[in-house]
Amino acid sequence: MSPATIRLGTASPSTQASTPETIAQLEQIARRAASKKIDILLLPEAYIGGYPRGTHFGCVIGSRTAEGREEYLRYFQNAVDLGDTVGDGAGAGEAWIKRALPGDAVPGSNENSKEPAANKRGDGTREQLERIARETGVFIVTGLIEKTGGSMYCSVVYVCPKQGIIGKRRKVMPTGTERLVWAQGSPATLRAVSTTIRGVRINLGAAICWENYMPLVRQSLYSQNINLYLAPTADGRDTWLSLMRTVAIEGRCFVISSNMAVPPPSIPQQIPNNHPDSSSAILTEEPDHENPHDDHTPIFSDHHPSPFAPKHHSNRRASCLTEEGFEIALPRSKSPGTPTTTTTTRRATPPPPAQPPQHSAEWVSRGGSSIISPFGEVLSGPQWEDNTGLICTDVDFEDCIRGRLDLDTAGSYSRNDSFEFGVRGLDLSPLPY
Repeated sequence: MSPATIRLGTASPSTQASTPETIAQLEQIARRAASKKIDILLLPEAYIGGYPRGTHFGCVIGSRTAEGREEYLRYFQNAVDLGDTVGDGAGAGEAWIKRALPGDAVPGSNENSKEPAANKRGDGTREQLERIARETGVFIVTGLIEKTGGSMYCSVVYVCPKQGIIGKRRKVMPTGTERLVWAQGSPATLRAVSTTIRGVRINLGAAICWENYMPLVRQSLYSQNINLYLAPTADGRDTWLSLMRTVAIEGRCFVISSNMAVPPPSIPQQIPNNHPDSSSAILTEEPDHENPHDDHTPIFSDHHPSPFAPKHHSNRRASCLTEEGFEIALPRSKSPGTPTTTTTTRRATPPPPAQPPQHSAEWVSRGGSSIISPFGEVLSGPQWEDNTGLICTDVDFEDCIRGRLDLDTAGSYSRNDSFEFGVRGLDLSPLPY
């Protein structure tokens, strides 16, 4: 690699059976990335802690179940405590990053330690991530589920191998029923961070999953003069790649996107269970089609159950869509041995003009991690149905400046003499190159 070339990498691993196992897997991936001389590695949304795809935590409007509360308890226990505060949704900001907050240990709780570590906070996850980055020399950006107070946030941390964690995002708008279990983060966390690798300054910022469909969120990152745009996601549909290419062109920046590739639950479960005494339930209901545009539409069925959900079986139907656009609905009987006697057919509304490619039904999430150039070219990926591989590419960050010749969305092309843009609590001052 030339001195001005930076190697970007990503992968599509799925959350393991417990949070410690997931962190151990992250370390293995980081060490493999180091062996491939990857400088910056992005991992998926909610990778540590798990993405609760397909579960409803026993909730409908006006009612919650005891089983659902147990599911929520297990999910909360698998989230990580980074030692930050709730604040206004942004946490303690610089005070947390610089470890200026007081320690949170209960006095006298550690009788074996004469002098507790100064300002020790959280469950040790922060220290583990910083150690992994330091030992591997890889700048790691990973999604995780962060718990603080009584709430959880879908977060992303920037882990520098030299400085430790230098920033943290909290998702400002959880999508659809994610809002049931994830609190809203503050837009103040959209502040980009900078690092220098072999003399190249990299300004990087992250938008999490469907935040990328929020034009003002994207603009808030462009306005800070980022040249590396990170998009950890849970959206594994074909349409996601076109969005990432648009972002790259629009921002004249390199884009890395990472999504879990989740194989059948018979391999590893996507939602971890750190507590062997609590059994994970099986989802037996059809996905909720209330919002057909939800970016995390569950694709579980009898053959692809979610690890979180009631164990009881209800009288439900299975259905499939024919090439002609008809949905075949098959009512199920209440007992496993009773044959089905009724079949109904109805027209799907509206039928698509062309059927998308048929993908393997075996994968709960197909992945699709990718790396895009500032001109919208797909440099690596998309990484479909591969939860073990690494993809990487060497890039010249001066391409971002070359692209500004004809498009600078936050500068000459923004007409900021006529259009005013601001985000409450967020410093939009552009970072230097």
